[in-house]
Amino acid sequence: MEINPQQLKAFLLDANLATNEQLNVAQKKAEETGRKFDDVLISEKIVSEENLIKMKAYIWGIPFVSLEKEKIPKEILTIIPEPIARSHNIVAFRKNEFNNSLEVAMLDPEDLMTIEFIKKTSDLKIFPRLTNVEGIKAALKQYGKTLEAEFGDIIKKEDDGILIKIAKGDGPEKGVSDLMKTAEELPVIKIVDTLIKHAILERASDIHIEPMEKEVLVRYRIDGVLRDAMILPNQISSGIVARIKILSKLRLDERRLPQDGRFKIETSDYKYSFRVSILPVFYGEKVVIRLLPEGGKPLSLKEIGITGKSLENIEFNLKKPVGMILIAGPTGSGKTTTLYSMMEILNTPDVNISTLEDPIEYQMARVNQSQTNQKIGFTFASGLRSLVRQDPDIIMVGEIRDGETASLAVNASLTGHMVLSTIHTTSAAGTIPRLIDMGVEPFLISSTLSIVIAQRLVRRLSDEKQKYTLSDIEIEDLKKQCDLERVLRILKEEKIIKAGQSIKKIEFFKPVASKKCPEGYKGRIGIYETIETTGAVRDLIMKRATADQIQEQAQKEGMRTMVEDGLVKAAQGITSIEEILRVISE
Repeated sequence: MEINPQQLKAFLLDANLATNEQLNVAQKKAEETGRKFDDVLISEKIVSEENLIKMKAYIWGIPFVSLEKEKIPKEILTIIPEPIARSHNIVAFRKNEFNNSLEVAMLDPEDLMTIEFIKKTSDLKIFPRLTNVEGIKAALKQYGKTLEAEFGDIIKKEDDGILIKIAKGDGPEKGVSDLMKTAEELPVIKIVDTLIKHAILERASDIHIEPMEKEVLVRYRIDGVLRDAMILPNQISSGIVARIKILSKLRLDERRLPQDGRFKIETSDYKYSFRVSILPVFYGEKVVIRLLPEGGKPLSLKEIGITGKSLENIEFNLKKPVGMILIAGPTGSGKTTTLYSMMEILNTPDVNISTLEDPIEYQMARVNQSQTNQKIGFTFASGLRSLVRQDPDIIMVGEIRDGETASLAVNASLTGHMVLSTIHTTSAAGTIPRLIDMGVEPFLISSTLSIVIAQRLVRRLSDEKQKYTLSDIEIEDLKKQCDLERVLRILKEEKIIKAGQSIKKIEFFKPVASKKCPEGYKGRIGIYETIETTGAVRDLIMKRATADQIQEQAQKEGMRTMVEDGLVKAAQGITSIEEILRVISE
C-alpha cells in the first residue's frame, strides 16, 4: 500500500513532527522538481529519516526494528543470499522454529516480489519489518569481512606459506609449469575470486591490477571514477596474472606482448562476462578486467536520461524505415546502453534485427546477435558484408572504427536498411567531419544520416545533498562553458524556474559525503545533445563545413548542447555542476 503525500502529511501533523507550512513548501518543491515527497522532507531536514521511517511503519502497521547493535546468527543471515540482500536492502534477522517463520528487515516493505522470492527459496512464512539505512548497513556488514580483512586472512595464513611458495623462482626465468602450479594454488584462486566478488558487490565496471616497485595496486572504477581498493604484496603479482591468464585462455609464457581474452562466471546470484586486457609495463604486467553483467534488461530512453526535444527527435527518427543513427562519445560514455534502449523500442515481431558487437553486453530475445573476433578476421567490416545478405530490416554495428566499416554502413542504409552504430567523436557536430575524414562522400552522408546523438555519463547525487546558489565567481566561470541566457530560457521552458528569475536565484546542489556514498554520488545518468540532418544541415555537409559551423546551425534550430542538458539536470537536483564540468572537460 503506497502512502500518498496527503496521508503522510496528516500523520506528521498529528504527531507534531512538522508544521503545516513546512509540509506545504516541501510538497510544492517535490511537485516542481519531480522528486519524492519523502526525499524532500529528509533533504530539507524537515523530518529526520528515522522519524519518517517510524511514521511509515506506524501507518503500514508494520513493526519497526533497529538492527544497528543486533548480532545476527550466521545461519539465519545467510538464508537470504548476500547479493540479494545488498541489491534489495533486505536481511533475515530472526527465525521462529515453532511456526516456521522468518522475520526480515527491509527499507521497502512494498517490494513484494523480493518477499515472494525469499518465501519460495526458504520455504518459510515471511514477516516483513521496517528498518532504517543504518540498520541495513550494520546487518550487511555481518555477511563477510571487508576486502582488506579477506585478503589479510588469505595472504597471511599459515605463516605466509603462500608468499614463500610464490617467491621461489619468481621472476623472468619462471617457467610455464611453475606459473601453472602457482595459479592453481588455493590461496591465489581465493585472491582472484575475492577481487571479482567485491568488484561486483561495489558495482564496479572495471578492475585495474597494477604492479609497482614494491607492491601491487588494485583499483576499481565505480560510477566512472577510479578508486583505490587494495594494496597487495608484489610477491603474488605473477600468481594473480597467471590465474587470470588461465581463466581467459591466454598464453602463460608470453610476457612481452599485450594479450586480450575473456571469461564468464555464473552463480545462482549473478552472471557476468569479463573482458581481459594484459599489457607489459615496467614492473611486470598490468591487468584490466571489464565487468559486463549478463541478462540485464535494457533501460528506456527516459530512464537513461534522454528528455525533451532530444527524446522527440530520436523517437521520430526511430520510426523511419531507413536511415543511419549514430551515437558519439568517448569510451565508457554509455553509447552501447543507448543503442540497446533504441533496439528495445524497434524490437517488434514484424522486423528482423541483426547486430555485430564486441562484446555482446545484453542478450535480447528475437535479435540475431553476432560477436566479432579480430583474431580470426571476423571484423565489423567483414561481418557487415555478410549481414546485409541475412535479409535484415535493422542493422546494429557496435562501432564504426574505420573507413571501410563507415562506407559499408552508409551503403547498407542506402539499400533500404536502418543502421544504428557508435563512433568515437567528442560532439554530435564533430561526427560529420569525422565521417568525411574516413573517406565517406558528403553527398552520401547527407542522404543517409538521420540523427547524431552525442553523450557523456555524469554521476547522480545521492539523497544526502546540499543546496546552494552560485557566487559571482562561479557564474563568471560558468559563462566560459556556455551561454547562460540560453540556459535560463531552457530552464523557463522546462518550468524549472519562474519568468524573470536570474541565475543567482537558482538553487543547485552539492554532494554530501556519507558512509553509504563516500563521495556523495550513487549511480550515473546521461547528458545528451542531438543534431538532426535538416535541410540547412545537409547544405553544410555538402559544403564540407566545420564542426563549429554545423553546431552553430543546429543551435539556431533549437539544439541543446550537452552542457545545457547537464545544467537542466543540475537544476533538478539530479547531478552537480562540478560533475558536469568534470565530464565535459574530460
